[in-house]
Amino acid sequence: MAKQKPAFRPTFAWLLHRPACFLGFGFGSGLAPVAPGTFGTLPALPLAAVLMALGIDGWLLALLCLPLFAVGIWICNQTEAALGVHDYGGIVWDEIVAMLLVLAFTPHSWVWWLAAFASFRFFDAVKPPPIRWFDRQVGGGFGVMLDDIIAALMSLLLIRLAVYLIQ
Repeated sequence: MAKQKPAFRPTFAWLLHRPACFLGFGFGSGLAPVAPGTFGTLPALPLAAVLMALGIDGWLLALLCLPLFAVGIWICNQTEAALGVHDYGGIVWDEIVAMLLVLAFTPHSWVWWLAAFASFRFFDAVKPPPIRWFDRQVGGGFGVMLDDIIAALMSLLLIRLAVYLIQ
């Protein structure tokens, strides 16, 4: 499905005047001119690392994803309304929350985190069934968030299987 484009190109200055959009665009990472979903997923890596360094374990990080998902519905709705476009590629709050969920249950090493990142980006970009169905059938901020959480769960299944087979 071809993504729509807004009537204008969002800028960092535009985001700074709209806090929900600033969050929706992943603190500005979603403004990347190419592969905004990939660049928009990146903030989850240092965020997860900092949270884990502060003592937040995987289960607590996963639990933290629940309110981030809930507020993400509102953030994505607000950002869509400001842009006048559904699920614009620069809206990456959903990628950040979903990647945090994947990292919550991924072994803490750069190799596993790189594998988790690549796996999540694959499922999010390719959208194999059932992700594609949810992406097309569920609208609004809930739909924006939901397809990425399903991609995260599929990525987690793959990563946990790899961990089981390799370690």
